Amino acid sequence: MRDETIAIHGGYEADGTRAVAVPIYQTVAHEFENAEQAGEIFDLVSSGFHYNRVNNPTNDVLEQRLAALEGGTAALTLSSGAAAVRYSVRNLTTVGTNIVSAPQLYGATYALFAHVLRDEGVEVRFGRDDRAESLEPLIDERTRAVFCESIGNPAGNVVDLASVTDMAHSHGVPVIVDNTVPTPMLLKPIEHGADVVIHSLTKFVGGHGTTLGGVIIDGGRFEWGDHPERFPMLTEPEPAFHGVVYASAFPGTAYIVRCRTVGLRNDGAALSPFNAFMLLQGLETLSVRLERHESNARAIAEYLAGDSRVAWVSYLGFADHPHHHLAVRYLKGRCPSILTFGITGGREAGIGFFDNVRLFKRLVNMGDAKSLVAHPASTTHRQLSPEELELVGVSPDMVRLSVGLEHIDDLLEDVDQALTKACA
Repeated sequence: MRDETIAIHGGYEADGTRAVAVPIYQTVAHEFENAEQAGEIFDLVSSGFHYNRVNNPTNDVLEQRLAALEGGTAALTLSSGAAAVRYSVRNLTTVGTNIVSAPQLYGATYALFAHVLRDEGVEVRFGRDDRAESLEPLIDERTRAVFCESIGNPAGNVVDLASVTDMAHSHGVPVIVDNTVPTPMLLKPIEHGADVVIHSLTKFVGGHGTTLGGVIIDGGRFEWGDHPERFPMLTEPEPAFHGVVYASAFPGTAYIVRCRTVGLRNDGAALSPFNAFMLLQGLETLSVRLERHESNARAIAEYLAGDSRVAWVSYLGFADHPHHHLAVRYLKGRCPSILTFGITGGREAGIGFFDNVRLFKRLVNMGDAKSLVAHPASTTHRQLSPEELELVGVSPDMVRLSVGLEHIDDLLEDVDQALTKACA
């Protein structure tokens, strides 16, 4: 099936009720047939549902659908995108180890990496930028993963995934990619060598600003058994789950099975089945929504670029964008609906625009059917120092737009009036 069809039908076979929509299995647990079956499920000998902190039939359909779209072997849904980021890294790290990361990150991810993980004994080493040659010198024998956002939020950079993954794999290190901004409809990182893909499903997949959710997708290709000294959690008996050796017991899905049975089972950031149902509804219309998102964003970017009140515009669809050539290579001519710009007058003018929009919603979300505006330096990246802001690609005057599905004339009128007030 093609992507648009997978997004509607993937992973679901109707049960005896013949329900066309995926049912919401709003239950805490599922009854065992007998003690033998219960033991087989707990030992991972046979599949089955037992307790909904660990798995749920509604969530299972969403997981299968997203894994199919990304070209992975299996997936794990979680309560938020932030949980997906944390679990994806925690699944491979222990005290005294490190990960290497591109610096252009969502503000909460940067804070987790720069401060929270450090206090837990895991070092995060940030490259000067997202290029393989900037990340490679930071890798050593204690490195457990390389992390990046396929398209940085809000920096708008496009990572050269093939270059980064080739470099990391030459050192025996897997690559984790946050693919929230492009979604699998625009970019599939596993096709370019990524080993793990994560999403904040809250954004484009949900698409309506109603539902939190996250997902981790296992690419299934990394040979954990070739690097036992780096990944004992996958190549040695797991004391937290009956002594199973994941790499040998679950070839192709070892990473995600451990993430579920050690991470989710013990930490409990479970996605509710109702939220899974809502995200399935959003996923069904993702492909057609993206078309309107993209056309509206291009029109606004072109309007801003021609306005004398605007100092600069950063939009991947413009040929002069420093990452445009990578966008052409990886996005096949398409472009996400996230763009940034600065207004003549600097930071205060940017805040003035933020304060005076009428139709755009002042939110720190993105990917909504509604058009959204953020001033990153005073919201999502507020906790960062001036030096950190420069590193992650956020300038004091930056305004970020997540362009929605409204009529383009209404959006342009709102941009115009807010610019007028910001520059007054």
